[in-house]
Amino acid sequence: MLTAGEVAGLIVAMFWAILVCFLAYVLIKLARLLTATTKVVNELGDKVVPLLNEVSYTVSETNRQLVAVEAIASNVKEVSDDVAKITGLASTVVTGPLIKVSSIAHGIRGALSRRGRRRKSLEPRP
Repeated sequence: MLTAGEVAGLIVAMFWAILVCFLAYVLIKLARLLTATTKVVNELGDKVVPLLNEVSYTVSETNRQLVAVEAIASNVKEVSDDVAKITGLASTVVTGPLIKVSSIAHGIRGALSRRGRRRKSLEPRP
């Protein structure tokens, strides 16, 4: 028969064996996880480099297009300023003579109106 010390030693040995098996299982799983992670990182690295090249090309192309848009916006501003100047000039050219003609017409109408009143006042009354 086994003594109490031998039973206790056997129980401890079984626990150590179970603990070693558990730790071996955990280490195997951890090794698989590290292998899979390494594989994913390598695949990601292979995919990221071309993606970064495409992003770099896209950014440089966008900057080039923005320069073109800036030039277009500058030209539109110049055209807008020119149209405003032409509109002001056309307004001055059209309204200046129109105001003068209107003033002359008003003056003539006023003169004719006064002349008509004066004639009526000079006519003999019956």
